[in-house]
Amino acid sequence: MLLEMAAGGFGDRVAVGSRDGGLTFQQLFDRAGAAADRFRASGAGVVAMADVSSVALPISLFGAAWADLPFVPLNYRLTDDELSALAARIAPAIVLLDPEATGRLADLGDVVVLDRQALLDELAEAPVPDGGWDADWDMAGEGTAILLFTSGTTGEPKAAMLRHRHLVSYVLGSVEFMGAAEDEAALVSVPPYHIAGMAALLSNVYAGRRIVQLPTFDAGSWVDLVRTEEVTSAMVVPTMLTRIVEHLDAELADGSTGCGVLPTLRSLAYGGGKMPRPTIERALRLLPEVAFVNAYGLTETSSTVALLGPQEHRDALASEDEAVRARLGSAGRPLPAIEVSIRDEDGTEVPLGLPGEIWVRGEQVSGEYRGQAPRLTADGWFPTHDGGRLDDDGFLHVTGRIDDVIVKGGQNVSPGEIEAVLVEHPAVADAAAIGLPDRQWGERIVAAVVLAETSSTSGASATAEELQELVRNELRSNRTPDHVEFVAALPYNDMGKLLRRVLRTELAHLGDGSTT
Repeated sequence: MLLEMAAGGFGDRVAVGSRDGGLTFQQLFDRAGAAADRFRASGAGVVAMADVSSVALPISLFGAAWADLPFVPLNYRLTDDELSALAARIAPAIVLLDPEATGRLADLGDVVVLDRQALLDELAEAPVPDGGWDADWDMAGEGTAILLFTSGTTGEPKAAMLRHRHLVSYVLGSVEFMGAAEDEAALVSVPPYHIAGMAALLSNVYAGRRIVQLPTFDAGSWVDLVRTEEVTSAMVVPTMLTRIVEHLDAELADGSTGCGVLPTLRSLAYGGGKMPRPTIERALRLLPEVAFVNAYGLTETSSTVALLGPQEHRDALASEDEAVRARLGSAGRPLPAIEVSIRDEDGTEVPLGLPGEIWVRGEQVSGEYRGQAPRLTADGWFPTHDGGRLDDDGFLHVTGRIDDVIVKGGQNVSPGEIEAVLVEHPAVADAAAIGLPDRQWGERIVAAVVLAETSSTSGASATAEELQELVRNELRSNRTPDHVEFVAALPYNDMGKLLRRVLRTELAHLGDGSTT
């Protein structure tokens, strides 16, 4: 329905690709219709893709929906065995792959592998039926639109179910139809298997904004694409923004053409992980004309549930009040159609300002997993398993996953608040706090710290004792790291999520009361 509206409202506009050679919205609609016929004829129950972003992505997404089949973007970075295991779980299925990767999947019998380019060539030649495509689909919205596998940090990955009504509710509640001017273009550099990638396609199609795809992120390529394609909006994860800022700073330092300027960029959204305040502050100063937005959401909530808007970014940066300035580390305020509640371990709402688990409720919230009971409560609340608090002005501060909480001496310690203090030090580029076994306290706090590359030239430095004192002064003594370990880099996945499990393994020798 969203694509049909776009084709009817601005069919001649370029929908995806370059300004001079991309597919128009009408062409995207026609090829999605042909794809729907192709998918129905296959007898498959699911349409999957294990590939980087390309024009095949929106065609397959809308074609699958048109055929009333779930679309499943799989993580192409998995090993062949892991990818085959997921494909077997969704069989019978069609799986689109890069032409050079069609041999990655095991012979599963009821999984049909399609060469992505061969399918695109076939659809490009498909004639449009007399009278146009049959667009008689179920408008109830109860069918499964997208299945997204979780990262599986605790056990086997779960397949989160997003129904058509969840996704449409998100789009209608956050995007204006035909709201984009004809010259607008959105750069999508997040992978298809993340909810942000799916939401970006749906939102920009409904708004009428041309979609520019960057299959594999590289800061230099990202900057070049913004300039050459005159990109007006983009979405990145924190690790991407860090590299973009470093790239632009390097341009400024050596006097390269452009000198860090992105003249067409009007808005830049970020989310998917913690954003160090020094990074966003530098980005705001580097790109003062750009409207920055911090978006917080989950796969199970069909993307964004809270936003820190452009003016709130500017107000926080300009304020001398530390409480206002701290909003740069917040997720902003809940969207109008979303309710947020902070609950204790028993599910009881806590007073304003106190920490607890973030619960959300709204039409876009799914909370469903394939083959499992829904996690929604009887009255529609979804426990996110994220920790956080709401301040007096309604700003949501997310502290991280509940499982990441450090329990030292029977007291819960949030890693996020320790990390926020550590990265304030001018010599610290990144930091993570974890709990490791301790015979006396149950867990000891270990901080892994990455020093900034510029610290050696700027004169800034940091010792373990200095950083411990910094945390002790800013927080309480029971939040002070028992040990500070300097590391070259922290482990992140490709969406900017800190892999604390990996970090605990790497630093396991510091646990159980050992000292260095």
